[in-house]
Amino acid sequence: MAMKVFSWPGLFSSSDETAMCQVRTDDDAEAFSGLVARWQGPIRNLCTRMTGDIHRGEDLAQETFVRLYTRRKNYEPKARFSTFLWRMALNLCYDELRKIKRRRELSLEDPQDADGGSVFDPGTDEPGPDDCLAGNERAEAVRHALVELEEPYRVVVVLRHYEGLKFREIADVLELPEGTVKSRMFEAVSRLNKTLNSLLGDKPQITARPREKLLI
Repeated sequence: MAMKVFSWPGLFSSSDETAMCQVRTDDDAEAFSGLVARWQGPIRNLCTRMTGDIHRGEDLAQETFVRLYTRRKNYEPKARFSTFLWRMALNLCYDELRKIKRRRELSLEDPQDADGGSVFDPGTDEPGPDDCLAGNERAEAVRHALVELEEPYRVVVVLRHYEGLKFREIADVLELPEGTVKSRMFEAVSRLNKTLNSLLGDKPQITARPREKLLI
């Protein structure tokens, strides 16, 4: 059977938007499965980077797609699907970060009960033997520095450097002026450098460009 194609007013000519419209109007399970297959990796990476915990990241990604289907009728065809999905995942991350903060505050008197989460392991390509020690040390420092960033700065770094969004796209997702996003990125890079200088005892010189310098 041929897949239906809807012509919503102002609809973006993208397979994601078309598929989401099919999910919204027809509860199309095949279209929804296609969206999950395409976006599961990016959303899991986002949630993992935001929480610093690979297991929480996996759980939050699954919860994002459950929520996406549950709230499918809220999707507006004039909006980009990716913007709708990023916001949904980030809202779940924000909720989780607030829970983590409350648990840590309650466990200050007994640090052994603090819920520090699992060791962050994004599962990226392993370095060669000669680079293993230095690479692991730097990677761990970057991960620690990222988690230490306050949420308004962390989210900009994650969306820009790890998810590859443009500043205007980040502005759409966060519903902020593009200039605010750029200023937060500048401040985030400055804070990351300070933390890394302290952890590594050198000056890694992380900059907003090129992206590859922060992709650890």
